[in-house]
Amino acid sequence: MESGRSPLVSIARAAAGTRKQRTETATGFKRKSGWAAVGAPSAPDTEIAVLRAGGGLGLTAEAHTRSERPTGEEKKNSESRVRGVFQRDDAPGIGAAQMPSGRVPRGAVPVQLPVVASTAHGILLLMQPQQDTINRWSDAAPFWEKHREIIRHMFAPVTNALVEDALIGSGDSVLDIATGPGEPALSIASLVGPEGKVFGIDPVLEMVDAARREGDRLRVRNAQFEVGPADHLPFPADTFDAVVSRFGVMFIASPVDAVREMLRVLKPGGRLAFAVWHLAEQNPFFYTLSRVIDRYVNSPPPAPDALDAFRFARPGLLRDVVGEAGTLVPSERMLQFTIEVPVSAEDFWTLRFEMSETLREKVSKLSMEQLAEVKRQALEAFREYSRDHGMSFPAEVLIVSASKSRLA
Repeated sequence: MESGRSPLVSIARAAAGTRKQRTETATGFKRKSGWAAVGAPSAPDTEIAVLRAGGGLGLTAEAHTRSERPTGEEKKNSESRVRGVFQRDDAPGIGAAQMPSGRVPRGAVPVQLPVVASTAHGILLLMQPQQDTINRWSDAAPFWEKHREIIRHMFAPVTNALVEDALIGSGDSVLDIATGPGEPALSIASLVGPEGKVFGIDPVLEMVDAARREGDRLRVRNAQFEVGPADHLPFPADTFDAVVSRFGVMFIASPVDAVREMLRVLKPGGRLAFAVWHLAEQNPFFYTLSRVIDRYVNSPPPAPDALDAFRFARPGLLRDVVGEAGTLVPSERMLQFTIEVPVSAEDFWTLRFEMSETLREKVSKLSMEQLAEVKRQALEAFREYSRDHGMSFPAEVLIVSASKSRLA
């Protein structure tokens, strides 16, 4: 933090910078790992489409509209980079390679991309929600890495529940979906021991990089982290004894397809276990702050199937998805536990904003006077959950588990 700048100013400026970064990357002018530009059929409201390949695994698309299009030299330079998209021939149907100068990457073949309604706008409509989610988590990744030990401690009861319901033991091979900066994969790696193996996968490169750094720091030899989506897993069939996901499946665009893919890589008789948040009103870790902010910022409820933290909060919803995917005897249980956050109320205020790009975006709309009042009211609300050892919040999570048929 710059000398003399208040935390309130820093939070607001961070939120504004986040929005600017997403605008730049959406147009394809700011290069980030995994980007490739592709020409699109002309349409009244579309100039170019931009594709992002998450580390060579999984493809998403964005469109750049005429109302936002660049002008002058920027536009000329951008169009000069539009060469096409090439796909790795060792992973058909998965991913694309970056080629800003028009060079064809080694081991690549041209890809014919489907066009929806004959415009890149159709691609945008299909792909944008998941790409928005990836962008948000990319922005949050440095803060999740910064607070990794606190977050590991907060959600340790959830990790234990997943281990229990997935029947994970010594020597097992385990896949952690949406591993983020490496949890619960690294905790599970210590449990399965040197004879076991844990793979963590996440579509966000920045999260995977953070997980790798922590694995290296801890000298963990039996855990590996890769970039990739849940519905195109880069593993052979019948590889894992268990697949887990802690607060990840709600952000998967096609959860039924993803669970089917998880079943493919599970060994016959293997176990799945997922953790998702129960209703928002049962989790003051979220609502204590969000209710205060919502007094000042209009926050319409998300669409029923939005890629949101509470997408599967209604009991039975995720269990039905898991059953539809073809699992055996899907079950659901309520986990009631306490989120212990070993920080002061003031530090919890900072922690929550740094963990959530959504919150940072909301407060960026407030004046400095409003933001100061939001903080005052939030700290007052936190007092109910403040203890001598830090903050303590009752919490409710749904644990959904199932098996793969032994006859598969």
